[in-house]
Amino acid sequence: MSPSLRLLLALAAPLGAAASQTASRANPVRRVVSMLQLMQEKVAAEGKAEEQLFHKFMCYCTTGKGDLEASIAAAEDKIVADSSSLEAAVAAKAQLEKDLKDAKASREEAGGAAEEAKAIREKQAKAFAEASADHKTNIAALGKAIAALERGASGAFLQTAGAAKLRQLSVDADISAPDREILTSFLAQGQADGYAPQSGEITGILKQMLETMEKDLAEITATEEAAVKDFEEMLAAKTQETDSLGAEIEAKTARLGKVGLEIVELKEEVDDTKKALADDQKFLADLDKNCATKKKE
Repeated sequence: MSPSLRLLLALAAPLGAAASQTASRANPVRRVVSMLQLMQEKVAAEGKAEEQLFHKFMCYCTTGKGDLEASIAAAEDKIVADSSSLEAAVAAKAQLEKDLKDAKASREEAGGAAEEAKAIREKQAKAFAEASADHKTNIAALGKAIAALERGASGAFLQTAGAAKLRQLSVDADISAPDREILTSFLAQGQADGYAPQSGEITGILKQMLETMEKDLAEITATEEAAVKDFEEMLAAKTQETDSLGAEIEAKTARLGKVGLEIVELKEEVDDTKKALADDQKFLADLDKNCATKKKE
């Protein structure tokens, strides 16, 4: 309180008494006294309010500092935790990218193997069809020749297309040299005079050739059927592998997108937390300084 205000208040007390005695004659003085009394009450109220504010500020110096320190500690812990999560997410992203690259390469390899197997199978099927047709044609020709010879119609048979096929077989077939010579000699003659087909060597040779041809046809047919089965099993396995890799690629692509978003969010979270931490640390330093200054006052 200023000296002049104290002086006015000191003067107010006697003036108040005088004012009551001369109320009817000194109205201006009474007004001054009343004003000074109001000023005294206002100053007292302001002093009390200032004292309350001081106590509140000092209380905040204690509790506010604790709150800030707790906030700073929480922020530091959060930065450590989020940084660890960010590091894990970055590693997971790198692994997902590698897994996706490998899966795509494996799918492409599986698809390529399937296409290559299809091309091979087509060639095998074509080769079998040609070989099977040749064997069946040869078997049919041998059957007709044997039947004709057993009927004693060798002369008529030698004039047919079947005889021409048989002449070719006599050259290409895998038979012994003596049998080839006998068969070639028979086919070269226009008429087999005095020949007894039921018991002759020619019929025996032809039947042996027929048996061999039928056996060969059975073998290549069995080989073809086994190849078809193996191909179908391989193709089914490659198809399943390709489908499985496709599902894996789809799932990991979606996961990669989520991890990428998570990385962006974690980076922003760490950055925001660091900024908030810096603000709290600065505010705490200012609070300590202001509280120390206020105590001195």
